[in-house]
Amino acid sequence: MTRDSQLRGRFDRWFEAEVIDPMTDFQESTQEWRRLASELFGTFFLVLVAAGGGMMGQAFPDTISRQAAVVAPGLMVMAIILFMGKVSGAHLNPAVTLAFSLRGDFPWRRVPGYILVQLIGATLAALFLRAVIGVSASYGSNYPAEGYTAFQAFWMEVVLTLGLVSVILGMASGAQNVGIIGAVGVGGYIALAGLWGSPISGTSMNPARTFGPDLIALDFADYWVYARAPTTTDCRSADRPGNVAGRVAPLDGVMSQPCRQLCHGRESGRDPL
Repeated sequence: MTRDSQLRGRFDRWFEAEVIDPMTDFQESTQEWRRLASELFGTFFLVLVAAGGGMMGQAFPDTISRQAAVVAPGLMVMAIILFMGKVSGAHLNPAVTLAFSLRGDFPWRRVPGYILVQLIGATLAALFLRAVIGVSASYGSNYPAEGYTAFQAFWMEVVLTLGLVSVILGMASGAQNVGIIGAVGVGGYIALAGLWGSPISGTSMNPARTFGPDLIALDFADYWVYARAPTTTDCRSADRPGNVAGRVAPLDGVMSQPCRQLCHGRESGRDPL
């Protein structure tokens, strides 16, 4: 056996274990409860960090900078993708779930469950933060900056969410955010977008992230900005030609024949609708 064939065999085994098997498990209906639990758990931790920065800053002034508050969610998303991306796909965001469905990678019948647990996870995080820190959850939500209109914040959210969804669709495997490269790409974008975009809109890019604190604070005055912007983005991004890169087919050139047959055999058996 030549060195090339040995390397090819190792690649095939790695590809099957790290990509094909998780994608197959992701379609197994009997494991949906695990995926929903993972989405709730992951969204809880994302909002714990995202909303926690503002609430901790209110409770302990001058301890958390704006830069730290907007970079922390990106780092948390990196960690979540690495530890649970193979289970639920690490959507953590209704906009991402809808985008995967619009592209045909995620069955529409599974969308309501994903969005519901994302909203529940975000709400539980805001409730936990209020109980522990002792300040209003409104300090952890997103609002248009003083001196800027809701429409200005809306368009900022549209542009930022368009970038986020484009990065995710381009790097995901099917409807799953998996792997080190995907974690760094998605988490890095969230941090960078927050560094320059947060002064105007807060850089939510996620209806669930804003919903939780707003619900606990009972203040939905500007929530339409953060709920409507992602849905506007999804319709524009899901059908862009560059956003088919996350599908398995483009990997044909680097897959050996046995692995290619395995991949496409399982891919053809999925139920996209």
